[in-house]
Amino acid sequence: MAKSIAFPMLGLLCLSLLLQKSGATEFTLGWTVPDASTHFDQWAENNRFQIGDSIVFNYSPGQDSVLRVSQDDYTNCNTDATAEKFSDGHSTFKFNQSGPFYFISGNKDNCVKNEKLVVIVLADRNQNSTGTPPSPAPSGEASPPPSPGTVQSNPTPAPESDQTPPPPPSSASSIFISFVGSIGAVAAYSSVLLF
Repeated sequence: MAKSIAFPMLGLLCLSLLLQKSGATEFTLGWTVPDASTHFDQWAENNRFQIGDSIVFNYSPGQDSVLRVSQDDYTNCNTDATAEKFSDGHSTFKFNQSGPFYFISGNKDNCVKNEKLVVIVLADRNQNSTGTPPSPAPSGEASPPPSPGTVQSNPTPAPESDQTPPPPPSSASSIFISFVGSIGAVAAYSSVLLF
């Protein structure tokens, strides 16, 4: 009896581990000259791009292409200086860091007709920041006076605390919790079948 239950339990455990969500999203975009109702930048603003996500550009190969370019080349539709060029008709680009990514059509006329896209990839909140905080102004030097017509804010500093806040949960702890939960579910299922 125990052997006949062990294999389905093992299968159930494997299935539950396979069904864990990886967290990455694949966005698909029909890459063509937009009409009056289509705005690629609005589409990008309505989506949340994270590190590890990817975007798939679908277009007619041989008639169009996708270029990843700098901000200046994006603004000026410069198709000569590219960071990357995609021309297979079903191009996938994976976002490996946070920040802005600029894409334009490889056909300059299409780019001028607004076939271009800016994607802002959000910072990874699970990683600890390795940047250094900005240094204070040297003592004895005053800040420049504000220009006329500007609003000046004087924020109150945060209260100091002897305790440091706990780090945010990482994906490793989420996977561990999911694994422990799966083991508990299997154990509960097994005990129901046995008794």
